[in-house]
Amino acid sequence: MAAIFVLSINNTIAQTASINLPKADTGTITPPPDEPKKDPFLIISGSADAYYKVDLANTKANGFTSFTQTHNSFALGMASVKFEHKGRKVSAVADLGFGPRAKDFAYTDDGIIQAIKQLYVTYAPAGWLKFTFGTWATHVGYELLDPQLNRNYSMSYMFTNGPFSHTGLKAELTKGKHGLMVGVSNATDYRVIPDGQINRKFFIAQYSFKPSDAVSIYLNYVGGQSPDTAKTNQVDAVVSAKIGKRFNIGYNGTINSTKTWNGAKSNKAESWWGSALYFNYDPLAWLGLTLRTELFGDEKQYKVFSGSSEGGNVFAATLSANLKAGGFIFIPEFRIDNTKKAILFTNKNGVFKRSASSFLFAAIYSF
Repeated sequence: MAAIFVLSINNTIAQTASINLPKADTGTITPPPDEPKKDPFLIISGSADAYYKVDLANTKANGFTSFTQTHNSFALGMASVKFEHKGRKVSAVADLGFGPRAKDFAYTDDGIIQAIKQLYVTYAPAGWLKFTFGTWATHVGYELLDPQLNRNYSMSYMFTNGPFSHTGLKAELTKGKHGLMVGVSNATDYRVIPDGQINRKFFIAQYSFKPSDAVSIYLNYVGGQSPDTAKTNQVDAVVSAKIGKRFNIGYNGTINSTKTWNGAKSNKAESWWGSALYFNYDPLAWLGLTLRTELFGDEKQYKVFSGSSEGGNVFAATLSANLKAGGFIFIPEFRIDNTKKAILFTNKNGVFKRSASSFLFAAIYSF
């Protein structure tokens, strides 16, 4: 009887021990539950570029478009850095640039303000509505300030004659394939209005339509009275279309009407206009080719022909190659500009001729 009792106690202890003993470690680690992915607190991007240009007439006098008005010289473009923070409804952007390109872009400013390409805050109370307050690059035109965003390195006559930027408040509304932007700003390109001049406001607007993933249409407007009392109205259209995987085409057309003030009354409105086609072909992932053809009209001698004996038109053709490796782009480019009469371009001796040709190569790195 005693033996049976002892065996019963031992059996109970063995069962209890087997229940309480930990399991053997098999080396398997249980993964933690998935956590929601968080956006980075701060997004930093930027670029740097430089170029070398040769005018085939051996003169510097034939540069009439932005950023490449040099000859037989290595030249700096711009060092750019952009800081962007995106919140759920409120975001902010500080986009800074240093160098000749940034200085020419902010031509109405002095000192450190010239380094500001864009500086704005946005508020999106709903997915279809966004407000922007500050300074931002213009909505007008096909080409952009940052060189890595263009396929030609030299700029068009339309880009050169603006506008460049706006400082004010705008609202953007989207509905399906349609978009609408309206805003009020300082005079075109003015972040700070000069002392003693009246700050008259400009009205800006854009309508966009994207009927498919391959086609985009933008209709743009800017108008108002500048500090020098000139009244300006400009309408602009940009269309882009993809044709297959390797080819796309872009179009930009603009017309500007400006009425100046002679001290007593407004003069008759004078206009300039431009029209350009961009043919883009990408035969390989690392190689792109672009031909830009542009016709710029300044019969009233308001822009390009302001210092000439008479007005006229300029036709420019620019062929560029984009050789890409990661964030690096190398652009060799040939350009020829032509006028009907020998009144704008010159040779090295200052004698007028009908055309001007140039070659450049540029190096751009973006991150």
